[in-house]
Amino acid sequence: MKSSTMLKLATAGILSVSLMAGCTSKDEKKNSNAASSNLSLAEITKKAKKEGEVDSVGMPDTWANWKGTWDDLQSKYTIKHTDTDMSSAEELAKFESEKDNATADIGDVGAAFGPLAVQKGLTLPYKTSHWNDIPDWAKDKDGNWIIGYTGTIAFITDKNNVKNPPKSWKDIENGNYKVRIGDVLKASQAQFGVLAAALAHGGDEKNIQPGIDFFAKLAKQGRLQTTDPKIPDLEKGEVDVAIVWDFNALGYRDQIDKNRFDVVIPEEASVVSGYCTVINKNAKHPNAAKLAREYILSDAGQANLARGYARPIRENVKLPDDAKAKLLPSDMYKNAKPVQDAKAWQQSTQQLLQLWPEKVLINVK
Repeated sequence: MKSSTMLKLATAGILSVSLMAGCTSKDEKKNSNAASSNLSLAEITKKAKKEGEVDSVGMPDTWANWKGTWDDLQSKYTIKHTDTDMSSAEELAKFESEKDNATADIGDVGAAFGPLAVQKGLTLPYKTSHWNDIPDWAKDKDGNWIIGYTGTIAFITDKNNVKNPPKSWKDIENGNYKVRIGDVLKASQAQFGVLAAALAHGGDEKNIQPGIDFFAKLAKQGRLQTTDPKIPDLEKGEVDVAIVWDFNALGYRDQIDKNRFDVVIPEEASVVSGYCTVINKNAKHPNAAKLAREYILSDAGQANLARGYARPIRENVKLPDDAKAKLLPSDMYKNAKPVQDAKAWQQSTQQLLQLWPEKVLINVK
């Protein structure tokens, strides 16, 4: 489920929720988990071993190689693990509905859902020992959420169909092949694809019109496909060029034929987003959850994520050769940047849901 639903980070139904900061009750603030916030890492580790278990949501073995981290926690700390796969929205709904009868300790949610979890009073803060290695944009100032890995909008090209794979948005504009963006009305991956195109043509989070214009032009040329780019379609040669997260592109490429597909970050501009851990305020195994976050951001944990094609958030982490080989070269990311104004992007997403049918879909042939 996660691979099809987790990417819906900025759909209207979630981000239009009314957010009320400071809504935590006095009783909730007395939650016993809060008392462990000042423990040392050694004390957390000791308590985590005693708890002996960590239950996650949205962190299945097959996503971003979470299996590597869960196996390490088992072998190094004798901590058992279970996961229930679900979307970001479902994870937070579970935290909220179960309250102190929690069955989940930690979740992995899209970047837009971290602040939402905080404002709904669902999180237990914990700053890992690698706190200073994490960019400010990728963490809550109090440690309520921390991005562990990123995704950047990329192009994946079937070289059997396209002789000269595009390296830039300009290349796509000048091409004669079809481009698949996916369902902009539902999928966050596709929405960020529009934002990336906007950035490349002088726009930003407040002004996505250049991105809409870019795809409207492709639609009028009969070159735009608006169904999700999936492995079966790629495998059958039905996709010339697709605009997807880099970790999806690399995963698709390697699952089908590494030599058949070209994967690049567009030269002019691209956009970076990420996924963050949130620890349930009412976790039954709070220290095991904290140790899991600690391990995720350790050298070994970041390498595990890289082995699943997910780019580590710690830019200076030294990855083993086998993990490094799973990623694109760092210099491809020189013009990729995270969302600078999250509130503006939220508002633009709402506009996109209206403008996309009126300006783009109407021209799809």
